[in-house]
Amino acid sequence: MSERAAPFYCPYCGDEDLRPSEQGHGAWECAACNRAFQLKYLGLLARGVTRTSSAPLDGNAI
Repeated sequence: MSERAAPFYCPYCGDEDLRPSEQGHGAWECAACNRAFQLKYLGLLARGVTRTSSAPLDGNAI
């Protein structure tokens, strides 16, 4: 697992000119729109993953 996951673009203006901020872990600065934002992982959802295909669970075709 990587130490820091980097966003690909600014959530406000969509530009890709991002730099890590000195405000702490997960904080980023956008040079294009002059905004700062922070990313935070909240956790897994309780509902889990649902299957939408009609494929057999064991993967064998009939």
